[in-house]
Amino acid sequence: MSSIVYFAHGKESGPWGSKISRLAEISKEYSYAVESPDYTFSKNGDERTQHFLQNVYKDTYENVVLVGSSMGGYVATVAAQTIKPTALFLMAPALYMPNYFQKQTYSPQTAHISIVHGWHDDIVPVDNSIRFARKHHCALHVLDSDHRLISAIDQIAQLYRNFLDNIPSK
Repeated sequence: MSSIVYFAHGKESGPWGSKISRLAEISKEYSYAVESPDYTFSKNGDERTQHFLQNVYKDTYENVVLVGSSMGGYVATVAAQTIKPTALFLMAPALYMPNYFQKQTYSPQTAHISIVHGWHDDIVPVDNSIRFARKHHCALHVLDSDHRLISAIDQIAQLYRNFLDNIPSK
């Protein structure tokens, strides 16, 4: 089975930050190919999403998992409306940010969604993830951490393993 994880990094980070690097290693343990595009050319989430859909995503894999952090969570969620991934894993996703992104309603085309957010996030309110989780009936893990979630990296790694273990096979 050919499977891939596409990572989408946040506004101020890069394609191989500490969270993505850790989760990429786990993905490889599960025999997923891994791609983490560099979006540092733009701080605009809608441009990043368009770049992903036009230049990065290739419909050659049986299973596609999208993982996004912060603005990358927005990118992954919006892209999931078009490409219909097998699963979506979001960390402190920048959803429902008025006057920041073009899209404010989301309809990801997958039923396997998990969100991790920090109680002490001062960038993206945890209530935004609660709102999304309630609307889409997906797993929500709220941890004793901030927006970057670095202090909870071991917990996130375990949650990600559980997430991969429970992806429905096609």
